[in-house]
Amino acid sequence: MPETTEIVTESQSPRAPDHIAGSPRILIIDDEAAIRESLETLLTLEGFSVSMASDGPSGMELISKNEYDLLLLDLALPGESGIDLLPRIVETQPNLPVIMITAFGTVGNVVDAIRAGAENFVQKPWDNEKLLADIRTAIAKHRAEEEVIQLKRTLKLRYNFENIVGKSDPMLRLFDLVAQVAPSRSTVLIQGESGTGKELIAKALHANSPRRERPFVPVNTGAVPSDLLESTLFGHVKGAFTSAVTAKKGLFEVANGGTLFLDEIGTMTMDMQAKILRVLQDRRFMHLGGTQEIQVDVRIIAATNVKLQEAVRDGRFREDLFYRLNVITLELPPLRSRREDIPLLAAHFLKFYSDENGTGERVLAPEALRILMDYEWPGNVRELENAMERGVVLSTSRMITPELLPAQLTGNTYSASLLEHEPNASLFDLMEEIERRIIADRLERCHWNQTEAAEYFRIPLSTLNQKIKRLNVEIKKRTRD
Repeated sequence: MPETTEIVTESQSPRAPDHIAGSPRILIIDDEAAIRESLETLLTLEGFSVSMASDGPSGMELISKNEYDLLLLDLALPGESGIDLLPRIVETQPNLPVIMITAFGTVGNVVDAIRAGAENFVQKPWDNEKLLADIRTAIAKHRAEEEVIQLKRTLKLRYNFENIVGKSDPMLRLFDLVAQVAPSRSTVLIQGESGTGKELIAKALHANSPRRERPFVPVNTGAVPSDLLESTLFGHVKGAFTSAVTAKKGLFEVANGGTLFLDEIGTMTMDMQAKILRVLQDRRFMHLGGTQEIQVDVRIIAATNVKLQEAVRDGRFREDLFYRLNVITLELPPLRSRREDIPLLAAHFLKFYSDENGTGERVLAPEALRILMDYEWPGNVRELENAMERGVVLSTSRMITPELLPAQLTGNTYSASLLEHEPNASLFDLMEEIERRIIADRLERCHWNQTEAAEYFRIPLSTLNQKIKRLNVEIKKRTRD
């Protein structure tokens, strides 16, 4: 009979459970008793629940009957080798992370094992601290990925939400409200800081509404020049202005029967606000330069990163339009107020950009995750997404370490780097260079949307443009709104 041993880390009692509740379960398959016993001692002292098998058949029997968080698999098992066994393991428990154990001289076979689905490998004799770090990293990654998969499955079944990740109380309350509001015809106002995911929520509202088969048309009103916004929204007749050589439909007509998402509505001029108000009241409008009224059936979802009530008090936003928009308001929480979602979001973005760039899987080092958890995230989810994309693109191994994170996350400040490289610079020169870097950094995080950057700095767009020219800030092409 193959040797199979079950180890538990609680006190041995007649009614002891199979493993400690909540402790990670690790299975060891190795034909050397000394190796098994050494690993058992190391892992049980660290709080893991350990099962052991001496060969492939007995190991597969355990895998078929139990759920494990990690498998330590000897590469050179007698009879059926670890590499031969691996495809069967992957088929039985597809998401089980496997770390191969290999002796010196068999490292060449590890490449085949990794391709077959192994997570990592350790060479005998191993370093205990490194092995434990690899085990904890693999288990943490596995659990985060499983949680993301389960969360997405739950959200899709319950809400039909796509690409929205969150399990914190504020997000769960938001999901419930979105599900309740989506089937109605009511206008919705989404408020939240830049980068919190307002467009994703707008898409979720549309996808869960009776209008789901009709167009969802987004427009960033702050990104369209004010003199072009009327034509963009309402269309124009031929000859309405110099370059209007043909008639053109506006986005209200394009969205007829569906949903029009007006992003950053707080940036609209007072004149344009009056035109939007009329459409909300009458569901009618005229083409620019036209005389015929056009009736549309469009649901309006508006979003803003400014406090519209303050804008009303300051005379920058029409009070009557505010009350028309404020039928149902959804508040998106900033990332700093839902930190428990950060590991899930990081795992989601790492997988997305690893797949997109074909780099193979990437995982956060524990110290990198600590940095993410401690950071304030002024750019919210978008800033986290950018940081994970950067880490994937710059990484040369599967581990995302702190040095791959943006400088603002790790505390490598502008002033410290400037003083290091420009010790003789005047205070004026240092302050000017710091201002230039801050503006360039914010523009990059806003995907070169100057209107959004100006709103973040709470300065007029014209002032930001003057600073960009004076400081010679390099402007790149916008990547997305």
